[in-house]
Amino acid sequence: MDVSIGVMAYNEEGNINSLLNALLRQETKQVFIKEIIVVSSGSTDNTCKIVKSVASKEKKVKLIEEKTRKGKSHAINLFLKKAKSDILILISADTIPEKQAIENLCKPLKNKSIGIVGGKPLPIKTNKKFFNFLSSFLWQIHHEIALLKPKFGELIAFKKVISSIPSTSVDEEEIASLIFKKKFQGVYSPKAKILNKGPQNISDFLSQRRRIFAGHLSLRKKEYTPTTMNLFLIIKIIFLKTNFFWKNPIYFIFACLLEIVGRLLGVVDFYLKKQHVIWKIARSTKKF
Repeated sequence: MDVSIGVMAYNEEGNINSLLNALLRQETKQVFIKEIIVVSSGSTDNTCKIVKSVASKEKKVKLIEEKTRKGKSHAINLFLKKAKSDILILISADTIPEKQAIENLCKPLKNKSIGIVGGKPLPIKTNKKFFNFLSSFLWQIHHEIALLKPKFGELIAFKKVISSIPSTSVDEEEIASLIFKKKFQGVYSPKAKILNKGPQNISDFLSQRRRIFAGHLSLRKKEYTPTTMNLFLIIKIIFLKTNFFWKNPIYFIFACLLEIVGRLLGVVDFYLKKQHVIWKIARSTKKF
């Protein structure tokens, strides 16, 4: 299975070298990584310099440099035009995949009915106890939801049956909606694991959550509802599938309040038609 990997980057000098090395060292049997395309959009740090340095030694690595930042969906469309494989992978630039993540991610696509696969993010622990709790809480809920009905983010693989995506702040779920319209199914691969650092301050957390929820509301308007919008399912999973309340009731209550605030801000943004296509970067997630 030939695959093309796309990395959309904006000022990712802190992690881009580690990410590219992790991708180049992937252990694969059925998958062949044909190319790794980095689209650097308006980066003002050393992102492009680092990618060029890796590319000079590894022919698989290619750089598309946008002088102006036009949003991740625009960068993805550049990747879609450039990619040569029939199977495409999108991985967030601020993550690190485990050694067999790409292999485990792509295996389900051998099934002709499967069009898109989502991976499993794992939070990186820091010295901030509450934000460790918050990240673990969020990703555990997402994991349990995805086991019932797939959600998509951070790491996805999909068949190249689309040529472009519209402007969006939730690109992975937008792609999923387009894949489903082509009559393909989606699955979750919990063995396709990537390390991800969650927000380390309240401002970054709320900024991230409001953008995502506003984007999900926009998708629902287009008759596609991401699984994580099912509030009843979330509450059911929290109390039947996790034990975060018993671990630390105070952290639990505060985490829930923050998520509620983030979603309310997302509702306001949606109805005021505030655009998140070029969004504010959560800087605390970038330092691994």
